[in-house]
Amino acid sequence: MKRGRSGASDDGRDVPPTDARWVDDDDALAEVVEAMASADRYAVDTEFHRERTYFPQVALIQIAWADQIVLIDPLALDLRSLAEVFAGPGVAVMHAASQDIEVFEQAVGSVPSRLFDTQIGAGFLGYGTPSLTALVEGELGFRLPKGDRLTDWLRRPLDERQKSYAASDVAHLLAVHDRLAARLTDEGRTEWAAAESEAQRVWRPRREPDLAYLRIKEARQLRGKALGVVRAVAAWRERRAAEIDVPVRHVLADLAVVSVSNRSPTDVADLKGIRGLDDRMRRGTLAEQLVEAVAEGLSDGPPPRAARTNDQELDRKLRPAVSLVSAWVAQLGRTHRIDTAILATRSDIEDFLVDGAGRLADGWRGDLVGDPVRDLVDGRAALAFDGDNLVLEPRR
Repeated sequence: MKRGRSGASDDGRDVPPTDARWVDDDDALAEVVEAMASADRYAVDTEFHRERTYFPQVALIQIAWADQIVLIDPLALDLRSLAEVFAGPGVAVMHAASQDIEVFEQAVGSVPSRLFDTQIGAGFLGYGTPSLTALVEGELGFRLPKGDRLTDWLRRPLDERQKSYAASDVAHLLAVHDRLAARLTDEGRTEWAAAESEAQRVWRPRREPDLAYLRIKEARQLRGKALGVVRAVAAWRERRAAEIDVPVRHVLADLAVVSVSNRSPTDVADLKGIRGLDDRMRRGTLAEQLVEAVAEGLSDGPPPRAARTNDQELDRKLRPAVSLVSAWVAQLGRTHRIDTAILATRSDIEDFLVDGAGRLADGWRGDLVGDPVRDLVDGRAALAFDGDNLVLEPRR
């Protein structure tokens, strides 16, 4: 979990010491699973590393329920038994859950069946993508202990300070959940927060190899055959990184992917002098595979229009509207005390302007944002300044 920087609370109080039980044998883990079977909710978090790997390496799992906290050691245990807990009726209370969900899918083989993300819940109550530190301080008045951002969670043994820091990530989540849930009920936004937490629970990062090129910023400027080549080369890089479990940049830097796509080499000799390529990519099997990927891209041609970025598809006449609508959405978020990152991202706005689809097309976002923006694009409404505020009003 990304904790954020700690700061003083109004009364200067620090969070009280946190006791947690270390779990590193099968019998102890079985006891935890059995004890949690009837829990109606539990707080859960992970510590992991992925600086040197493609897949996240889980280093610790922290769980709190009722009056208990456990620290589960993944280096000593098979975590798949936690699937029984995840499949149960309990609500998993997590903070900024997206990366932890990915960790669970990889290490446990399943994810919690129900989720309340405290960062999302807080976003409907006037917080702007709060860190756990900010949220605990704002709701409970505690100041969480500072941790070492450079801690190697894969090292053993962990010292008591590290264990206490890890435990504090879950020790107060249930109390925060209580406060947020009550306030969401008062604001009539419980269903909104539940829908967003569920979307977070089922969302997965776009790791499909054929879409990997969309994550390369410089690839947005490519056209024609180079666009087909960058798709194929980026897909080869993604598959290679997953195969040997290293970050994609360790296979081939973004600069090299774009340079290769611009030059479109047809044999290994053509790789010489291409910017960003190191020696290991200019000879041997890897060089041959790279050239084969280029040939595939040249043969297949540019990707279908549906797979391209909004920057490539958005009508030039509508591009100025993105900035205007983004400014109006920011104002709308302040008015309704909803985090703009939840209300509508720039990507959401572009999706909607391209084809009227995406998250703004229906639901609560459709009511607050999508319908008014549709009126704006169709000429039934206009944006205007009302004092310091940007407002969207019907045309007369």
